Amino acid sequence: MCAKPISKIVIVGGGTAGWMTAAPLIQHLEKHAQIVLIESAEIGTIGVGEATLPTIRAYNHWLGINSEDFIKKTQATFKLGIEFKDWGHIGNRFFHGFGDFGPKIENISPHMHWLRMQQADSNMPSYEHWSVPTVMARNMRFVPPAGGPPSANNSYTFGYQFDAGLYAAYLRDYAMQRGVTRIEATVAEVELRPEDGFIAAVKLSDGRRIDGDLFIDCSGFRGLLIEGAMKAGYEDWSAQLPCNSALAVPCAKVPKLTPFTTSTAKSAGWLWRIPLQHRTGNGHVYCNSFTTDDEAARVLLAGLDGRALDEPRQLRFTTGRRRKSWIKNCVAIGLSSGFVEPLESTSIGLIEIMVLFLVENFPDCDFRPELANEFNRRISIRYESIRDFIIMHYKLNNRSDSEFWRYCANMAIPDTLRHQIELFRETGRVAIYDRESFSEESHVAMLLGLGVRPKTYDPFIDKLSLNQLHGHFSQIGEMIAGAVKAMPDHTDYIARYAASAPVPGLAV
Repeated sequence: MCAKPISKIVIVGGGTAGWMTAAPLIQHLEKHAQIVLIESAEIGTIGVGEATLPTIRAYNHWLGINSEDFIKKTQATFKLGIEFKDWGHIGNRFFHGFGDFGPKIENISPHMHWLRMQQADSNMPSYEHWSVPTVMARNMRFVPPAGGPPSANNSYTFGYQFDAGLYAAYLRDYAMQRGVTRIEATVAEVELRPEDGFIAAVKLSDGRRIDGDLFIDCSGFRGLLIEGAMKAGYEDWSAQLPCNSALAVPCAKVPKLTPFTTSTAKSAGWLWRIPLQHRTGNGHVYCNSFTTDDEAARVLLAGLDGRALDEPRQLRFTTGRRRKSWIKNCVAIGLSSGFVEPLESTSIGLIEIMVLFLVENFPDCDFRPELANEFNRRISIRYESIRDFIIMHYKLNNRSDSEFWRYCANMAIPDTLRHQIELFRETGRVAIYDRESFSEESHVAMLLGLGVRPKTYDPFIDKLSLNQLHGHFSQIGEMIAGAVKAMPDHTDYIARYAASAPVPGLAV
């Protein structure tokens, strides 16, 4: 039995991170602890994390959220993966889908068998031919995976594309209905206990003092508690991930809603496109050492497929993470913990996992350092796994059309990533350092999509005849094509089952 339970939690900062933290904590603790969230309307939120990984569904399920209600309240669409354009070389187009490339054969991954067939016949269809979410995306189809035995109707998963501001508001209502207290104010000072350096309270600009046992920093890039008070330090990754700026702008929606996010490489970075029910989210992530802000804005606006609904909003950032995200009685969650550009929609996923790790390592008032050490260890592994996966996108390119891409091709990379690339290039095998992060299938999609062709493959597969393999893959391909053809159009599916109410005052 816990002798010194946490009785009061103070969350500094609202937005997506703050309310994604408050909601599961109040649900988990019920009435055993008071939760206070401090946010200020004067401090804007980043608002670029509108596309998610499939893990968002597990998070929503954890809270008992009704998926239909969530979709309607957040103007959501469905996401089967990410389409990449002009990455690797200009004219290149490939898809990172939320699924595999078919069942294993003789307990060996299907991409190995495809490599063997492709080496024997260079006219073999692309490996994407056997990715159900990719075929669905190419045909603009969507339906949730069906139950029953493994088949083309359920060998995929999906995430969402939604309005992050609406999602934060949705979770705010959820959390406040269950007892979270919201204070609208600005934190002016952090008070530390002189005897041990723990946070005792935060003082607000209106003079109020808010004490607590556990303080959670959701203050964004500022890191008001974790850096301002606890001096965590920051590990800068900008030498390997040089983009340091972003411009974001919404535009009018288009009639056909794509069931995927699009990333288009440009001369000094990349554009994102995220279709929602009421608008399309767009942005340009770039390095201002290789272009100007004005030119970046021009490239962004020129790439819109609808009328701009606002002026582009600029963000500055330094890619990296805090050296520790949990120090004493302070835990940083979200952008206060670190930032990796949203190339693979990991921002919201990182919030999910930080909250989960906090619940799994929840302290009492003794704040045993072993809990913080375990939290920091696991977060470090996750950040570094994501870091390497994102660096891969930049490093594996054959573009020489700009100074930015030449820099990326020649930059030094972590030894962990170098091993992954070389292992795949030489043998077709994939090294996974974090089994709970990006899967083998995700690495295969990116490595093959970016043009890495293994020199050989697993020798154990040679015992199967090529005719057997061709017959197997042909059958799987036909099953996928038939299943996808029978699926509804993504836009039609939303209109029938998940249409949101129009947003007042928003002309489209």
